[in-house]
Amino acid sequence: MTTILGILNITDDSFFDGGKYLEPSAAIAQGRALAADGAAVLDIGAASSNPESKGVAPEIEIGRLQSVLPSLAGIPVSIDSFSLPVQRWSLSQGVAYINDIQGFADPDLYPDLAGSPAKLIVMHAVQARGAATRVDVRPGEIMDRLYRFFDTRFAALEAAGVARDRLILDPGMGFFLGTDPETSFTVLRNLGALRDRYRLPVLVSVSRKSFLRRLTGRSAADSGPASLAAELFAIRQGADYIRTHAPGALKDALLLDKALAGPS
Repeated sequence: MTTILGILNITDDSFFDGGKYLEPSAAIAQGRALAADGAAVLDIGAASSNPESKGVAPEIEIGRLQSVLPSLAGIPVSIDSFSLPVQRWSLSQGVAYINDIQGFADPDLYPDLAGSPAKLIVMHAVQARGAATRVDVRPGEIMDRLYRFFDTRFAALEAAGVARDRLILDPGMGFFLGTDPETSFTVLRNLGALRDRYRLPVLVSVSRKSFLRRLTGRSAADSGPASLAAELFAIRQGADYIRTHAPGALKDALLLDKALAGPS
């Protein structure tokens, strides 16, 4: 069964909805709407990671998160942050997931991770550190890069006492894999190989990303259909978690897919 994460950006510079939910009341309303639409988890980010993002101090990130988390009690939450102070604060709040675009690169956090029950979304990014930047990676090179990254990172986390059943693999998409759209398509086609190699659940986040927009010529606002098509393809390749701006559309598509398959 696919777990849907609804994207909630409490930022002023996210590529799709920057500023729209910066006010706490708007963020809380959107979080509840995402959950009502079918998101089993809210993935909340208080600092953007796109190439044009400006960067946010940890205390601002935490302040933004503090302003909405109490009002979303009862809904499982994932905190999307690569800031060490923000991750430590999030663990102290008992969140269900931590989502790190750097894949938990800082060993100083490992004792905190080992002592927490939170699931960890370990994402690969060709940038290694910080927000996305425009890096050229050839499609034929990307799978070996992914294997080297996850071999090393999963071994380090487990050696530090993080239980393997808490780990979720995210290969990254769009600029996190490189500027060539074919690099992201290559990874989508090979999700099954990643899942089989590591025997871990896989998360995919393609919603409205640049590689889909370049293929279709659509804007971020008009790339919902392409996003849904890519999400359904990822699920057919074995993705266990989908992180999306539109949980309602994905939930409806999955219901229809099940109905068309007929009685089990």
